[in-house]
Amino acid sequence: MPRFLHTADWQIGRQYGRFAPEDATVLAEARYDAVERIAALAARDRVDAVLVAGDVFDAQTVSDRTIRRLFNALRGYEGPWILIPGNHDAALAESVWTRAQRLGAVPPHAHLLLEPGVRAFPELGFAVLAAPLTQRQTHGDLTAWFDAADTAEGLARIGLAHGSVQGLLAEDIDSPNPIAADRAARARLDYLALGDWHGFKQVDARTVYSGTPEPERFRDNGSGRIVRVDVPGPGQTPVVEPMEIGRYRWLAWDEILSVASDLDLLVGRLDSLPPESVLDLTLSGALDLADARRLDQALSVAQGRCRSLQVHRAGLRLEPTDEDMAALRADGYVGEVIAQLRQRQDAAADGADTAREALAVLAGLLSQDAGEAS
Repeated sequence: MPRFLHTADWQIGRQYGRFAPEDATVLAEARYDAVERIAALAARDRVDAVLVAGDVFDAQTVSDRTIRRLFNALRGYEGPWILIPGNHDAALAESVWTRAQRLGAVPPHAHLLLEPGVRAFPELGFAVLAAPLTQRQTHGDLTAWFDAADTAEGLARIGLAHGSVQGLLAEDIDSPNPIAADRAARARLDYLALGDWHGFKQVDARTVYSGTPEPERFRDNGSGRIVRVDVPGPGQTPVVEPMEIGRYRWLAWDEILSVASDLDLLVGRLDSLPPESVLDLTLSGALDLADARRLDQALSVAQGRCRSLQVHRAGLRLEPTDEDMAALRADGYVGEVIAQLRQRQDAAADGADTAREALAVLAGLLSQDAGEAS
C-alpha cells in the first residue's frame, strides 16, 4: 500500500517587499524551514515518496545559493522526492532546473520530472504520470495524455500536475494551464496531486490541491498544509489527510472603532496574538485623545510580540473632545491650528494622513506641557 506526502508551491526565493526588511528576511527563511519540516515528517512516517507538484522555486532567476540551500533541505528524508516544474519555474530550455543540474546540486534521491511521461517506481508500488509545465502559461490541458497512458498492472496510477482545475474559478476568469475536473476518473488515476492553488482543496476523492506549506497571503484558504495519502491499492479510494505544517499565521483584521468598547475588544485581541502572527490591521472610525494613546500603546506592545504588524489608519480619525481641548489649554492660535488639522483629516484628501499625524503629535506635545505645568 503506497503512502506518500503531497506538497506544492514552495515558492523558494520569494521576496516580501511589502514588509520591513527584518520581517521579510524571516518570512523568506521560513520557506526553507517548511521543506525541512516536510523532510522530517516524511522520515518519521516512513512514507514511500514525497510528491512536489510544481512551483518549487518562485522564479527562474533565484541565486545559485538559493538552489543549493533548497536541495540541501531535502537531506532529512532519504527516500525519493519526485518534483515537477510549475508556472513560476517552468522547464524552459534554460531554467532554474538546468542550472541546478549544472551546479551538481540535485541529490540522487531527487527525481526531476522535466518532461511529460510515466515514471514507474515498481519497488514502491506506483507509477507517476507527470505533466510538468514547459512554459509559464498554456491554454491546453497538459494532463490530457494521461487518459491513454499505460502503466504496469498492479501499480497505483498517480498523476502529478500544476494548473487550474476547470470550473473552480469564476466563469469570467480566464485561467491558464487548465486541467479537466474529471481527469482522475478519465485517466483511471488512483490519486491526482496538484499544485498552483495555494490553499488546501479537495476537488474530489482522488483530486487534491495540497496548498503551500507556509502561508504567504492574507487569505483564509487552508494554506500552511501538506497532505498525507495512503493508496490501499489500484482502483481503491485513497485516504487523504491534510496536515498542518506552516509556522506563521497570516491574519487580516478590519476593525471599526466607534465606541470605547470597540477599542477594548481590539486591545484584547492584540494581547492574545501568538508570536507567530503576521497581522495586517486596517482601522477606521474615530478616537478621542485618551483612546488614541491607549491604541498606540497596545499596537506598540503587539509589534514587539508578533512576527509582523502592519497598520493602516487612513480611515481612522482623531477627534479631541471639548474636555480634551480644555485640558490641553489649546486656545488662541494653537486652537486655530488644531481646528484646521481636524478639518483636513476629515476631508479625505491626500493630506488627511499627514493632518492626522500632525494633530496627534501636537496633542501629545500639549499634553506633555500641560502635565509639566501642573
